Amino acid sequence: MTDNTPLTLLGTGAMGTALGRAWLAAGHPLTVWNRTPARTTALTAEGAVAAGSVAEAVAANRLTVVCLLDDASVGSALADADLTGRDLVDLTTGTPADARRRAAWAEERGGRLLDGGIMAVPPMIGTPGAYVFYSGRRDLFEEHRVTLAVPAGTRYVGADAGLAALHDVALLSAMYGMFAGITQAFALVRGAAVAPEEFADVLVPWLDTMAGMAHRTAERLASGDHTGGVVSPLAMQVAGTRTLLRTAEEQGVSAELLTPFLDLMARRLTDGHGAEDTSGLVDLLRR
Repeated sequence: MTDNTPLTLLGTGAMGTALGRAWLAAGHPLTVWNRTPARTTALTAEGAVAAGSVAEAVAANRLTVVCLLDDASVGSALADADLTGRDLVDLTTGTPADARRRAAWAEERGGRLLDGGIMAVPPMIGTPGAYVFYSGRRDLFEEHRVTLAVPAGTRYVGADAGLAALHDVALLSAMYGMFAGITQAFALVRGAAVAPEEFADVLVPWLDTMAGMAHRTAERLASGDHTGGVVSPLAMQVAGTRTLLRTAEEQGVSAELLTPFLDLMARRLTDGHGAEDTSGLVDLLRR
């Protein structure tokens, strides 16, 4: 592959347009298609060529990147396209099972498919912090790696086509858990003599420090030992949760964001795991 490999982009919403601009800026000839043709004008104004149909767009280049609404949209859009000898990179958000089915579907139609999970929002595309998880055939990833690295960093996570989506959703799940904690924290101090900006100044470093526990959790899951070197055992933590709940009540704040996790902790304790830290909750969830 050369650095100016031509490619096709299906889907020119906010993310697709950001991706397309990055490839155009790097000198890649780009063919684009969108269900609403008017949404391709931002890219055609910068040098892209708009195709009249998906079949025409896919036929224009060996490599096609798909960035649509969901997996059903991918199947619908590509229903009449000839995939023989074509390489698809599916950056549409979906589940691991979606990715595996879509990869097999592409192979049955004579094509090859690499699944991707974008870990960025559109303004991040083209910046050092953006990256994409990729999974599926390693040879396919290596063949297009240079082109794929133009808009965002690349992280290949395995031959199982579903692994990129799994990594994507796992990180997003962690993010929303963090968002829940941030929301609860601000709700507690809301209405008190605490300036939100000043509280954020102490909250962010605290969360940065606590995030490091992910490494300790990984070590415990790998070893199977949830008790060695535990500083805050589950029994102590469960006892302390009463203070969290009482404070929420005193502040007139619902504890509904906290109680599901606190209930898991209590269940694990009841099962006789009071000497563990919270890493054992992973096994409880999987049961």
